Amino acid sequence: MTATVSSIAAASAAFVPPPAPVLVSTLPTGAGADVHVYRDADGFLSSECTGCGEYAWTLRVTREFAQEHAAACRRPRPLAA
Repeated sequence: MTATVSSIAAASAAFVPPPAPVLVSTLPTGAGADVHVYRDADGFLSSECTGCGEYAWTLRVTREFAQEHAAACRRPRPLAA
């Protein structure tokens, strides 16, 4: 019986991470934070709120979805430390 040994370095060298999400719009919230909308490598949208921290990635995320969150979110952007 012959054992096969794979190098971890060789396996990690072959891994190519997907492209970073691309920012497509920023929507202000009523409390002074922003909802950032991104187009991910898979073509779908995701959103992240700088006020409450909500991150959303589903097939239902659309610009309208992000606009609804921006209109409803009342948590301000955290103060810089």
